[in-house]
Amino acid sequence: MKSPAPVDSRRRQSAVRTVSIFGATGSVGTSVADVILQRRGEFEVDVVTARSRVEELAAVARRLGARLAVIDDPSRLDALREALAGSGIEAAAGSAAMIEAASRPVDLVVAAVVGAAGLAPALAAVEAGIDVALANKECLVCAGELFMARAEAAGIRILPVDSEHNAIFQALEAENAQAVETITLTASGGPFRSWPEEAMRRATIADALKHPRWSMGPKITIDSATMMNKGLEVIEAHHLFAVESARLDVLVHPQSVVHGFITYCDGSILAQLGAADMRIPIAHCLGWPSRGAVATPRLDLAAVGSLTFEKPDLQRFPALSLARYALESGSWATNILNAANEVAVDSFLGGEIAFLDIASIVAESLDAAAGSLGGSAIASIDAALVMDAEGRRIAREAIGHRLRIRVG
Repeated sequence: MKSPAPVDSRRRQSAVRTVSIFGATGSVGTSVADVILQRRGEFEVDVVTARSRVEELAAVARRLGARLAVIDDPSRLDALREALAGSGIEAAAGSAAMIEAASRPVDLVVAAVVGAAGLAPALAAVEAGIDVALANKECLVCAGELFMARAEAAGIRILPVDSEHNAIFQALEAENAQAVETITLTASGGPFRSWPEEAMRRATIADALKHPRWSMGPKITIDSATMMNKGLEVIEAHHLFAVESARLDVLVHPQSVVHGFITYCDGSILAQLGAADMRIPIAHCLGWPSRGAVATPRLDLAAVGSLTFEKPDLQRFPALSLARYALESGSWATNILNAANEVAVDSFLGGEIAFLDIASIVAESLDAAAGSLGGSAIASIDAALVMDAEGRRIAREAIGHRLRIRVG
């Protein structure tokens, strides 16, 4: 069991912390900006990035007083420069510029780029010796062993932004890390928690995007609906806390009040509770090891009334079992799982496949990849990206096959 890293005295002494936000226009990035604006005197923003949203990126760069804005799409550089005209904020574009920006000396890089595209800049920050507040699941799902090994070699901290992993980080007693019996992540159950399987077969995109508790981007909202999100979080927890699959559990908790808990060997359970608001774990990461005031909803347990828990239904939500299988199979499988899932979710959001097809496509992709890739290690970022591309190719082929059958 991996204990929280010791506190660096430099973090205690620094009056103002410099922060770079990768994925500044997404749901997590927007929440990061809100926390920083609430505590403006405590932070300075060096870099903000986005994939292609020029106007939104320029707006957040101006609002936060960033020094540099980077757009991943190089064809949008002129538009970004125009949007930043007169601000004094530098502009850059392209994947090389993203990696260079991630290496700039700051106290903390917030890695909130969605998908495998976030792996390269996050790893660049790690190798530059910069602490990373990690909101990108794919860094650990695609290349968790590589990523954590590089972080350990660099002597930096990976601070988990996901509410569930942040809950575990807060509940983990450094002096009792070896006394942990199990780690439990909670899941809301998503919009289809009580839907029968037959109704789920007819679920629309709008149905799947109606999350009962959290306000998130479309990809992660669909992952929550399939419960793949929780499967990816199990894989993340394995890498973040060095805990094997058998000691990682999931419980469905519809109220989304308890975000995660640790059971210790004496039977004690330590949990973290809070409102369903991403600004809470974000504020914890930005300020760690200190805590600062943030205007977030306060949890009223009397108003909540009761907290309920139930085991996940693995028949209706097979994605959770697929993620567990991938974790136990090795890094090649978690990489393929993630790549195939991204493709399948995009296909569902594009109206090509049905909701229940998402998990089926992932299962088919894992089966197809096992023969040629099974047992493969991921020793470099290039190897991770090559495998990711192969997983996407396999998934697209599986989707194409289904579409041809449907047309025929």
